[in-house]
Amino acid sequence: MSPVLADPALPALPLHLVTREGARAWVTSLPEPAQAWLAATGFDGALGDVRVMPDSRGQIVGAVMGMGDAAGRARGRFHIGRAAAVLPPGVYRIATALPPDEAAEAALGWLIAGYRFDRYRKPGKVPGASLQPPPGVDARRIEVLAAAEALTRDLINTPACDMGPDELEAAAAALAAEFGARHAVTRGGDLLAANLPMIHAVGRASARVPRLIDLAWGGAGPRLTLVGKGVCFDTGGLDIKPAASMGLMKKDMGGAATVLGLARAVMALGWRVRLRVLIPAVENAIAGNAFRPQDILTSRKGLTVEVNNTDAEGRLVLADALALADEEAPDVLVSMATLTGAARVALGPDLAPFYTDDDALAAALEAGARASRDPVWRLPFWPPYEAEIEPGIADLDNAPSGGMAGSITAALFLRRFVGAARRFVHFDIYGWQPKDAPGRPKGGVGQGARALVSALPGVLGLAP
Repeated sequence: MSPVLADPALPALPLHLVTREGARAWVTSLPEPAQAWLAATGFDGALGDVRVMPDSRGQIVGAVMGMGDAAGRARGRFHIGRAAAVLPPGVYRIATALPPDEAAEAALGWLIAGYRFDRYRKPGKVPGASLQPPPGVDARRIEVLAAAEALTRDLINTPACDMGPDELEAAAAALAAEFGARHAVTRGGDLLAANLPMIHAVGRASARVPRLIDLAWGGAGPRLTLVGKGVCFDTGGLDIKPAASMGLMKKDMGGAATVLGLARAVMALGWRVRLRVLIPAVENAIAGNAFRPQDILTSRKGLTVEVNNTDAEGRLVLADALALADEEAPDVLVSMATLTGAARVALGPDLAPFYTDDDALAAALEAGARASRDPVWRLPFWPPYEAEIEPGIADLDNAPSGGMAGSITAALFLRRFVGAARRFVHFDIYGWQPKDAPGRPKGGVGQGARALVSALPGVLGLAP
């Protein structure tokens, strides 16, 4: 079901958002029966506390949700998702005046709180409550962002048995068909003929043929190219992962899922850009023809890479795709990947690091992240660590020893394959929500895409 906001012309029940500090005064302003009801149910404005408000005949005439105090609200986002999940069916409108950014957050939070992944079970109870767009909110934009997020979540949540390179290709083809984009795929041995040797090397041991998915849309405007890591399952290869580390590897195509969601938003919003999406789609498997530790691969760019860990395969497939993308000298080149555990150690699952040498782009992303409630954090391309990715026997090392600064050295590795693009930004995302939170059920989640949707129009010089 497409996430949509309710028709503003429909009759709607008021939903009041009341802070803990203002709860007493607000309750005492109500008619006496409503005061008595809220007192009897213990409403005190605690964050996420939702109450319906009946009239004397027991008919619901409105609802209230506690917003807690400022410190509590700062510890999360999309708090209104709690109300969306528990309110009885009906159309609601926010009866509390909100600043524009908070109103947009509330509308988006309501829609993404309605997401359910029920492909493999009987459909559960779908929230029947719908929300009218708050005054001043661009309802169409909010719906586009919610649909993009739903696509990303669906792709990540689907297990590898049903989301291999074939299925990822099919998802990209369906998106291309929906928006009239061009779609091409290079598969198997053709990767070698097309000079994409590292994509082939990583994926050749799998029964599921490796490929490069190439989607293009738009014929005018600045060039925007998105590259997403599409490792549909990662065993670690011959440097096999332990079982505990393999359990979430269905999400190792989270970069691909995120760029497809982002591409969906760009096309649905009608940006005047020349959009290109490149996804190296592989499965890192084990067989007699698997690439090995200490192998030396020659990349599309001609740089040689010593493989010091077959579990550091994502940067290998991204390198060939980035080199291909860079040949067009795009105005903005974005890479998205569930690339390193080091990023999670540094920043945890909720905060995605990004890397760029462009200070103006970094500032725009930081502002866009705040505006869209899509937290990201800039980490440096730290030049003193360049030596860590130079093994001596080859140009580059895909897995430097020592275990320190793993996210930074991976980003430095990728930057070696970019030179012509005017601006380059790399995101090392997690793509997974470890536990339920308002608007974000446990499972696959997009990271960085909304920040980019907010930031890129200004960076690319698009008309508002």
